[in-house]
Amino acid sequence: MLGRTVRRGLRFLLGCVVALLVGGPPLHAAGPPLVAGASDLQFALTEIVQVFQKETGSSVKLVFGSSGNFARQIRQGAPFELYLSADEDYVLGLARDGFAKSEGTLYAIGRIVLKVPNGSPLAADGNLDDLVRAVREGRVRRFAIANPEHAPYGKRAEEALRRKGIWEEIKPLLVYGENVSQAARFATSGNAQGGIVAYSLALSPELKAVGTHALIPAEWHAPLRQRMVLLKNATPVAERFYAYLQEEPARAVFRRWGFVLPGEAVGE
Repeated sequence: MLGRTVRRGLRFLLGCVVALLVGGPPLHAAGPPLVAGASDLQFALTEIVQVFQKETGSSVKLVFGSSGNFARQIRQGAPFELYLSADEDYVLGLARDGFAKSEGTLYAIGRIVLKVPNGSPLAADGNLDDLVRAVREGRVRRFAIANPEHAPYGKRAEEALRRKGIWEEIKPLLVYGENVSQAARFATSGNAQGGIVAYSLALSPELKAVGTHALIPAEWHAPLRQRMVLLKNATPVAERFYAYLQEEPARAVFRRWGFVLPGEAVGE
């Protein structure tokens, strides 16, 4: 009798555990929430997180990469809680398909620059006049941009090069970064004569030390409307960080790293 009672109790407990695992709420891994950030945010977002941690005592873990790759990973179940894209279309698509809590909010508009390493035969000319001459004269052997297939800054670089009428000529010389941060490394590595990268990266001390840059006219490409969104599994810490990113201390950091804020004019 006692043995049957014990076995029934064990079966009941096992059934409760299975029910919790199958039908209960999703379990979050211990540790700070994962935040997926577009590569152009590498310096700005890192600075914002440091201030957020000091002010709130909470922390988040940043992962940087191309916006398109992150969108695909989120659809495949990656455990990100907050996603900051360099192209709002990726965010709006995730919201439409039920992966996000809302359509998110526009947090910045990015700019692109021509980046030229020290010693390059190419001039840092935002209108790309010397780039056109250099390609036709054979002074450019390699030129770096992010991959336009999944990196928003690569798409805008392609648009600017098409606007200048040099896309087909320069296309055989292109080296593609997986994201704009990698493209910036390629552009300044000495193996390329230059590249088109994010203004926010060109402002970093690391890139300033190895070359010069010039802003490309904003009207030469579609706006880099950068949108962020809380994903379905967002925890309270991720929600607090999302709110903090919309407050003036964070906005001031974005502005200092070359981003145009929503409602502000695009300047040179």
